[in-house]
Amino acid sequence: MANGLFITFEGPDGAGKTTQLRRLASFLTSRLKRPVVTTREPGGTRIGDAVRAILLDPAHAELCREAEMLLYAASRAQHVAERIRPALAAGAVVLCDRYVDASLAYQAYGLGIDPAVVVAVNRFATGGLLPHRTYLLDIDPSEGLRRVRARGGPGADRIEQKALAYHQRVREAFLRLAADDPQRIRVIDASRPEEEIAREIAADCWALCQRLLPEMGGAGDETGCGCGPGQG
Repeated sequence: MANGLFITFEGPDGAGKTTQLRRLASFLTSRLKRPVVTTREPGGTRIGDAVRAILLDPAHAELCREAEMLLYAASRAQHVAERIRPALAAGAVVLCDRYVDASLAYQAYGLGIDPAVVVAVNRFATGGLLPHRTYLLDIDPSEGLRRVRARGGPGADRIEQKALAYHQRVREAFLRLAADDPQRIRVIDASRPEEEIAREIAADCWALCQRLLPEMGGAGDETGCGCGPGQG
């Protein structure tokens, strides 16, 4: 079987990434003969989940921005090596909740780390692996945080607790990344009804499958070779 397809979901907190990822996974599983793998960042592996616990725990308020960026990259390196690359090599469609674009939005533009440093560190961590498609669920940060609070549960994590201005910078960064790489990143208006969003993503993804998966008449893999400026 030919190499797989790598799709990521990004967006401000509360945009509905996880919901839409699950809906797309169900759509693809019912139509493709390939395996569909769902995963998330930070985490996705035993080691990555341990790093996730450090990153998101509100008790770790003293975590400096450089350590935060490196911990995300460390989790991602393990994730790519242990989970994502093997799944792609086996021909799976991999759907990942967050990836390198999140580090550029949250650590580079959100925290003020030089984007070139974040790009270089993550290129090393991932070996230059880029998604074939990224769905950016865009929403006003104030609405996204309202949704987070409405979920209930254990409460906001360390990132969600940051000031609204920080989350506004993150949203602006995501939109900037999309403008710089429109071939890969599709901006989805996440303020609309869930069903409408799911239909838009499914239609675009199905067209991507038809273009890239050989068994559907596609030409095969068209992955980029690495993380360039302005890219995840």
